[in-house]
Amino acid sequence: MIRVALVDDQAIVRSGLVRILSPADGFDVVAEYDDGADVVDANLGGIDVVVMDVRMPRMDGIEATRQIRAADGAPAVLILTTFDEDDLLWSAIEAGAAGFVLKDTSAASLIAAVGAIAGGGAWFDPAVAPRVLDTYRRLVAPTRQRAQRIDALTEREHEVLVLMARGATNAEIGAALYVGEATVKTHVGNIFTKLGARDRAAAIVYAYDHGVISPG
Repeated sequence: MIRVALVDDQAIVRSGLVRILSPADGFDVVAEYDDGADVVDANLGGIDVVVMDVRMPRMDGIEATRQIRAADGAPAVLILTTFDEDDLLWSAIEAGAAGFVLKDTSAASLIAAVGAIAGGGAWFDPAVAPRVLDTYRRLVAPTRQRAQRIDALTEREHEVLVLMARGATNAEIGAALYVGEATVKTHVGNIFTKLGARDRAAAIVYAYDHGVISPG
């Protein structure tokens, strides 16, 4: 049985959820709370999933999720809300929620969502999933791809980049690495190409942004 706690300030909503998340489908609703502050103060040991509303009078579901997830061995949290606003979606994800479902979802979808999250997975309502994927493609994927460019550098090119980031000229780099200035220029050109940097300044910024060298 998947042990569930419900957090919603509307008793009629909780009653409906109890009927949906029934023992017949493998769920045991063991606790109900009408505010985020109450669930944060509760003993959640043994609970697998907290189904959390967002808008509540004293403590909202985002802050409650953040506090619950900060504890060791915390249960997974599924946000269940009427609102599909982007700021709520991203705040929920940042707070540690494993899923985000709208209240107009079907009973079958809610059952699937809670089951998936209890098993260590994640679940996003079809109404918001495209926005999550779009943001990943626009922001996360390009950042990962840029970071992977560092791996394309040879060991010597990496050494040259570090010295560049420290402000060394080509002549100073050559002296430090015991190679000719022409060889350094070749390495610098290769670095520009592999990092997609148009000039020395861009390569240096890239080095700092990706941890090749730290300020100071």
